[in-house]
Amino acid sequence: MQNAIEIQNLSKKFGETTVLDGISLTLEKDKIHGLIGRNGSGKTMLLKCICGFVIPSTGIIKVNDKQMGKDCDVPNNVGIIIEAPGFLPNYNGYTNLKFLAAIKNKISKEQIVAVIEKVGLDPKSKKHVGKYSLGMRQRLGLAQALMEEPDILILDEPMNGLDNQGVEDMRKLLLGLKDQGKTIILASHGKEDIAILCDTVHELDHGHIINSIQKQK
Repeated sequence: MQNAIEIQNLSKKFGETTVLDGISLTLEKDKIHGLIGRNGSGKTMLLKCICGFVIPSTGIIKVNDKQMGKDCDVPNNVGIIIEAPGFLPNYNGYTNLKFLAAIKNKISKEQIVAVIEKVGLDPKSKKHVGKYSLGMRQRLGLAQALMEEPDILILDEPMNGLDNQGVEDMRKLLLGLKDQGKTIILASHGKEDIAILCDTVHELDHGHIINSIQKQK
């Protein structure tokens, strides 16, 4: 099995404060990997380092065999939701995604429509994103992460704001994406989400990985 992400002795300090401390982790392709831990444990910071949003103090990160900061500054073929997705509030969901898609110009309008439908939203809706519920914004954020067909998805609390049906829909979607060969890194407080979705689970506390579990499926 090939590795999607390899992390060696990763640390991140802000002044005297150590947020990540000596993390080493290997995440295989075609699986869902869970990150758990209380608030402040380092989950989001670890994801930000993997995405190239934060430069580590020490250590090596490789995404699809390319070393961050050496071979690339931002990993290719990665879809990301970290913290609340940011959209233009005075435009509808389709227009927001069309603006974002124009940056790389890789996908068609039809593909944008299809991915909005895939996450359970109406691509023809005129409703401005500023009037979306939190759950609708999460769905649109997932559509943004998915729309350019990335190999890897990095999702920080993607179930936030979803009702029970929304959570069920999201779980089915993520499991379906794994079956299609996507690698998913999922940070969540939801024990049930982790239990249902994840092939491996890594628990962080005070910037350390204190426990890793390879689940038998």
